[in-house]
Amino acid sequence: MEQDFFKYSYKIKSQENLSLSVYNTGYQHCEAGYTWGPATRDHYLFHLVTEGKGRLTVPEGTFDIGPGDLFLIRPGELVTYAADRENPWFYWWVGFNGTEAHRLIHSTLFAGGARVLRPENGEEIRRRLLDIYDARGSTAAHEARMLGRLYLFLGELMAWAPAARETTARQYVDKAAGFISRNFSRDITIADVADFTGISKSHLYRVFSQELGISPVQFLIRYRVGEACAMLRGSAMSVGEVAASCGFRDPLYFSRIFRKVKGTPPREYAKNGGE
Repeated sequence: MEQDFFKYSYKIKSQENLSLSVYNTGYQHCEAGYTWGPATRDHYLFHLVTEGKGRLTVPEGTFDIGPGDLFLIRPGELVTYAADRENPWFYWWVGFNGTEAHRLIHSTLFAGGARVLRPENGEEIRRRLLDIYDARGSTAAHEARMLGRLYLFLGELMAWAPAARETTARQYVDKAAGFISRNFSRDITIADVADFTGISKSHLYRVFSQELGISPVQFLIRYRVGEACAMLRGSAMSVGEVAASCGFRDPLYFSRIFRKVKGTPPREYAKNGGE
């Protein structure tokens, strides 16, 4: 009997929310033998398989995956996944990134390198994934709704995991991030952040790397660039004014950093409406 194969997918054109952003979302009944990879992703990507089966190959090895399995692909890992040739899988997915992504994953049972799990609340997780897809769209309102539903999806994964105590390292990161969010427009340094947090610069580096997967300098730069993106999209400010408002004393340096992070100069970014 001939099967119906289909794919419904939505990919976000730009992700400006610094802490967490939906990258893509959708669901698919794959054709027999459909394969992705070997390649890498630049974001976290969850798949929930509800029908059929397939195989996932990651650095640790190869996993056979069937209905009810939830598997995770991490950024920068060489992976391949393929639908079975006799009984190809039907799966739902969401991809996301941001400085909070690492911490949120660390609050689930996928912490510590777990790759494939079978959640007890699988139907609720499937519904949360569908909710994210249903909220898709290109406006700021759509982005906010998608992000809210992503948090609900991750909340289901956290609820399934044993309650975790907040670590001292996380408390330091939260305190430092709060200081940056309130003072990013000022001429602050990482030494200032460390002093406010009450730890050394080297200790601050360690806790940021552990909890967020990036350094304090990278966090500060991304935060400032994220705020600059919002200003460039939502106001008539000049590039120089935006640079000064985001803590960059030198507009040329700001333009170089912005282009490095976003892949386009700030003037072009503003001209294209953030795309």
